[in-house]
Amino acid sequence: MSTQFLSKLSQNYIELLDDDEYYDITIEIGEDPNVKIFRAHMSILCYRSSYLRRTLASNKNRNNKENILAHIKLSSISPEVFQIILKYIYGGILSLNNQDTLKIFKLLLAADELLLQEVVDYLQKYFIIENKTEWMEQHFELIHRTSFQSNSFLELQQFCTDFMANSPEKIFKSLDFTSLPEKSLVQLIKRDDLQMKEVDVWEHVLKWGLAQNPTLLPDPNIWSDDDFEAMKNTLQHCLSLIRFFSLSSKDFLQRVRPYKKLLNRQLYEDLLNSHMDPDSEPTNNILLPRNIKIDGIIDSKIVNNLNIISTISRRIDKMAINNKFDHLRELYLPYEFKLLLRGSRDGFTPKKFHKLCDNKYNTIAFVKVEGTEEIIGGYNPLKWESSKSWGKSKDSFIFSFKDNNVKDAIICNVRDNDHALFYGISNGPHFGSDIILYSAKGEFSDYDYIRCGRCYYERNIRDTSDNFSMEDYEVFQIIKR
Repeated sequence: MSTQFLSKLSQNYIELLDDDEYYDITIEIGEDPNVKIFRAHMSILCYRSSYLRRTLASNKNRNNKENILAHIKLSSISPEVFQIILKYIYGGILSLNNQDTLKIFKLLLAADELLLQEVVDYLQKYFIIENKTEWMEQHFELIHRTSFQSNSFLELQQFCTDFMANSPEKIFKSLDFTSLPEKSLVQLIKRDDLQMKEVDVWEHVLKWGLAQNPTLLPDPNIWSDDDFEAMKNTLQHCLSLIRFFSLSSKDFLQRVRPYKKLLNRQLYEDLLNSHMDPDSEPTNNILLPRNIKIDGIIDSKIVNNLNIISTISRRIDKMAINNKFDHLRELYLPYEFKLLLRGSRDGFTPKKFHKLCDNKYNTIAFVKVEGTEEIIGGYNPLKWESSKSWGKSKDSFIFSFKDNNVKDAIICNVRDNDHALFYGISNGPHFGSDIILYSAKGEFSDYDYIRCGRCYYERNIRDTSDNFSMEDYEVFQIIKR
């Protein structure tokens, strides 16, 4: 059995630090006029900091005379910060009480310089977890500039990239965007959740590239082939991360076409075809639009991808009849989706559906298939009723999204307008006989018959017509924003 008495050991070593008799090295810390001499012990410094070990070894090689007190200088660290570091080196104590946040950040930088990784890891978590994010946002330029100068600050780098992605407008106002290191820029523009219009992403990448090539004039119409080649080399890690297919035809013509020599020839041809021939087939490696967060569009437990809402909105407005590239364009979000019913909140009975949804026009129903990421549903431009009759509509459609995304979406129109909808007292959202939510036990019982099949719409939206269970369902009324 062994017992560790670390508290007393720590206390004795701190007392050794304060001793003025047995030290064998002096350390000159700071710059004029703020300079202080510290006494220390080489053996302790060498074993606690690999940086100080190398520094002392170099100092020893330069001066091999015996009985000469060793002396080193560290001008980049302030005496106040080094005092805290020495207490950690000797006693394993990191005292942050009553220290202002800027000094603690300087302590982090000093710990990195001295290769005290334990302190670096602890202080990164201190800043990110201990409610210092507001301070970091206020001092973002300092945090960003210094964090990307060391490979030890991975958590701070992640904080910076997250903040830039979520609040890019703040960054461009407070930070010289063109001073970003390439690594930082690439990490930012590769993110699906970068909250910026794609045309603005492209404009800022071009601005950054011009800043790296100060001899280039801004007008690409006067660039030589060598100029284009220089810019292409500068942006080689950025170009593949721009969602060019998200741009509108107008933005493509005005903002991209003048720079076509920067792009791979096949990519440019595919982009041109997407605007000139919407029936052409998209390639498989096209990046989808970014997941822009827009408050007030939809509050859903089922749909967490605004690309789905954009695709449905385009179909409602008859903007997606034959265009195979619409799901790749920037989001189309003209509607607010007002929640009328959520099964997990309001119940799964026909009675509750009719109470909350009857006499409401322009509704969308979403059904989450249990145990999968599959979402099915339909659009009803008319009102729901309990009249046990068919609803006639030429504008209804039904849909299926396999994995909560639009890549393999199935959206089909009604082909028999007279049987687009069915109104029944024991039915929920009932689109023809193609999507059925029905309770065989009556309006007060949960749905026990849920299935899809091809009857009155253009095609089947599921691979099977078997009965299935649903995890949840929601009904929204769409309202023009």
